[in-house]
Formats: sequence, structure tokens, C-alpha cells
Amino acid sequence: MNDISPEKGQPRGKLTVRAIAMPADTNANGDIFGGWVMSAMDQAGGIAGVERAQGRVVTVKVDSMTFIAPMKVGDVLEVYSDVESIGRTSMKIHIEAWAQRFMTTHRDKVTDATFTFVAVGDDGRPRPIPVK
Repeated sequence: MNDISPEKGQPRGKLTVRAIAMPADTNANGDIFGGWVMSAMDQAGGIAGVERAQGRVVTVKVDSMTFIAPMKVGDVLEVYSDVESIGRTSMKIHIEAWAQRFMTTHRDKVTDATFTFVAVGDDGRPRPIPVK
């Protein structure tokens, strides 16, 4: 069982992406770049979006993102996704990033945000999202 910070709660959604933080992903202070974390979050949202839209999606918006805790080399980034709402051609997906600390089972929430994706056809234009 994972040791999760009680004040941070449980991850919301489905585990979608895992990646290990490497030295090339750090700034001069040894912290992992926020952009690296955000990129993994966008990938997770894209995976969840494609599954739900049954086809290609593109990112059109990221709501406010605040970094709560830094990641260090060796931490494992775990990204969780949860489809919040679906419109005709777009959907909002809540995405959380958690760090499983190096050589432990302890996890801390790093950040979260809501990403908006639009389903697009082969022509790159918005298309309706199928009803489940």
C-alpha cells in the first residue's frame, strides 16, 4: 500500500501515465522543470481524450495550475486523469500529477489542472464527440 500524505488526499481519476524524473529534466537547482510535468499531464489528457472521443483530440486550454511540491531526480511522476464534462465537440479533463518519492512508497501531489480538449477529424476541424 502506498504512503500518501494525509493532507493531500487520494489521487482523483485513473492512473494514465508514469515516468521517472531524470537529471536531464532538471533546472540549475536540481528540481524537475514544471514544463516536464505539464507535458506529461498533457500526454495523459490526450490519452484519456482519445479514449473518450474515439479519435483524435487537441489541447485548447489549460486552467490554472499551481505547483504544490517539487519533484527531484529519481521520483516517479504519476499522472491521473478524470473526464469531468463533455460538450458537443469538447471535453474538460481534470488531471493530477503526483510524485512517488525516490526509493519509497510515499507520494505527494505535485499539481493539478483542468485541460480542455477538442475532438477533431482528419481535416483538423472540430467533430462531435460520440455519445456513450
